[in-house]
This record gives sequence, structure tokens and C-alpha cells, in this order.
Amino acid sequence: MGIDFAPSLRSRLGIEWEIACVDRRSGELAPAGPELLARLGSADGFPHVTNELLTNTIEIVSAPHHRARDAVADLTGLVERVSAIAEPMGIDLLSSGTHPFSQWFQQQVTPGKPRYDTLIDRTRWWGRQMMIWGVHVHVAVEDRRKVLPIIDGLLTYLPHFQALSASSPFWAGENTGYASNRALMFQQLPTAGLPPQFTEWAQYESMVADLQHIGVIEELNELRWDIRPSPKWGTIEVRTFDGIPTAREIGALAALTQCLVEHFSRELDAGREVPRMQPWFVRENKWRAARYGMEAIIIRNAAGDERLVTEDLDELLPALAPIADSLDCAAELEQCRDIVERGASYQRQLRVAGASHGSLKAVVSALARELHEGIST
Repeated sequence: MGIDFAPSLRSRLGIEWEIACVDRRSGELAPAGPELLARLGSADGFPHVTNELLTNTIEIVSAPHHRARDAVADLTGLVERVSAIAEPMGIDLLSSGTHPFSQWFQQQVTPGKPRYDTLIDRTRWWGRQMMIWGVHVHVAVEDRRKVLPIIDGLLTYLPHFQALSASSPFWAGENTGYASNRALMFQQLPTAGLPPQFTEWAQYESMVADLQHIGVIEELNELRWDIRPSPKWGTIEVRTFDGIPTAREIGALAALTQCLVEHFSRELDAGREVPRMQPWFVRENKWRAARYGMEAIIIRNAAGDERLVTEDLDELLPALAPIADSLDCAAELEQCRDIVERGASYQRQLRVAGASHGSLKAVVSALARELHEGIST
């Protein structure tokens, strides 16, 4: 089968932000998504708000933009509108990889969506466990021949994405000991996790044809890889990120993604090869970043050289600065340093719990406050 890759404007980006609804008094997840969407009203095109797998979730989707800050402005504008509706309903909004204490078996699957019904029917217990949230960043690539090598390059920075966004240290009331429990939960689905590392587009087409032939998938978007081609939009979609609590942090990670895609694109334009790593190194890096977050010692190249992820970021950000200037996202990229200095969300959540005698309700309140203050300033 042939898979066309839509024409797109180089390095333009779009962002999808999954947001959880919680009851303000109890801090528990609340099935408020359908009512919020009904009150908000439907809208065609971008930006927009849509439903997700569970009724406790809404997804905010930006329009495509050349600048990260403009995509983030779409998100914050929509969240302000949703918040105005949610507030009198007693609903708070937050975004993190997992909810600190709500139970998966108490959540409702969004009705009337055949693809959700199929997912749950096939995956059963593991599918019902998907009480998780993420952020997805699309970056446009103008030439299909660049897509697979750029994905290989991005996989070498997957632990950076994972560590900076890690926000799921708790699961069903327990401290998991992981910075991103979501990363390891999500990969239990048969079509999620790390992507295969193809060298030719025809290999990707052949694999998709095989999976459709045996009924594993019907549509391309059912391949829920951490980083994937998105042929419909002419983009590469980075889905590695945990739910991100603040618009500021979303801007930082969107800028980092955009700059890396543009960097690898320029390397290909210059006739240079994009660095890639063995799949077993990529897999190990993902686990290390999910387990240790900002304290992960990661594998940096095919030779197996290792380095603390924060030390590698100290070198990476200045190297990307000229690209950030050309994309007009220098301020957003620099905010990655703020995450390192202030602590990633999982670190902040653990600090709140520690200062509140282990109260996970206090963690939920802090997450809701972070999102609210981030869109109101």
C-alpha cells in the first residue's frame, strides 16, 4: 500500500494538550468532559476542544503556527474559556501524566466512539488502565524523505523530552518511585511505545499494510508510538511528553521539539547523516528517563557514551540557540532551563506531598493551581 505524506510548511507546529477534570472539593477525577464540551459548543477547524478516551478528559488543540508562542496562545485562550464554564460547576482543570490517587476502575469511557470501544474491547484490563494524560507536538516536514531519519534523530533525545516533562510519580495513591509512570503504563498497549526504526518509507508502508491485513489496526492514528509520522498533516508527532501542568512548560518543550526537527532537517539539507542509536540503547534511555527523570544518566550516542541528562541539556540548549533565533522561539527554548532549575513536575509534586504530610489531595490542588495561574498571568 502507498501512504501519501501531505504537503506542509517546513517547521510549522501544532500542539495537543490533554487536560483532566477534577472535583474541586474531593480532588477526584470527574466525568465532566461531555458537559463542558456541550456548554462550550462545537467549532470547526483549529483551534478547538475535543473529547478523549475517558469522560474525565478534554483535549485542547492549537492551530498550526510558525511560532511556538502563537500555538501556546491558542491553548491558553481555549483553556480560559473552558475554565470559565468549569468554575461554576465545581470543576478544576489540571494536566499531569497520571492522577495522584483516583482509581482507574471508577472512570467512564467516552460513549459513542467506535474506536474507543474497539480499543477497550481488545486491550481489556490494560486498556482500562489508561488513566493517563500527555501533550503531543506536531512539527511539519516538507519532504517525506526526511521523515524517518529525523525520527531517528529525535529518538536520541527522547530521554530529554521524557525527563523534562515527567509528571507521573503517583499511581492510584502510591508513590511509584518513577518520574514518569505514564511512560511505562502507556507502552503496554500493543500499538504504543517506541517506533520501529525504518530506513525506507516502503518499510513503513509494508508494516502498516501487514497490521491492517491481520486486523491489528484500521487507521494510521491507531499506531500510538512515542514519536510517529503523521502523514495526514505532513508532520512528525512527538507524543513522548507526560501531561504538562503549565502553558509555559508546554512552550519550552514545543520550542525544543521544533528546534531539533529543524536542526536535523538542516543536517540533511547539508548532506550530512542524522545520528541514530541502536534500538536497545533507545529502549534503555526511555526506561532510565522514566525511572530517574532529571537524575537519569543517559546514553548519548551509538558508542555508548553516557552523561547526566541535565548536563547534556546544558550543552544542547546553546547549540540550538541560533536555530531558535531563526524560528523566533529563543525565549521559549530558554525556559527549558527554568524547568531544570525549578524542578520538573514530578519533583514539584513530590515536594508538595512531602511538605503536606503525604497528602495527595494537596498535590492535586497544586497541579490545578499551576494550570490556572499559568493561563491567568
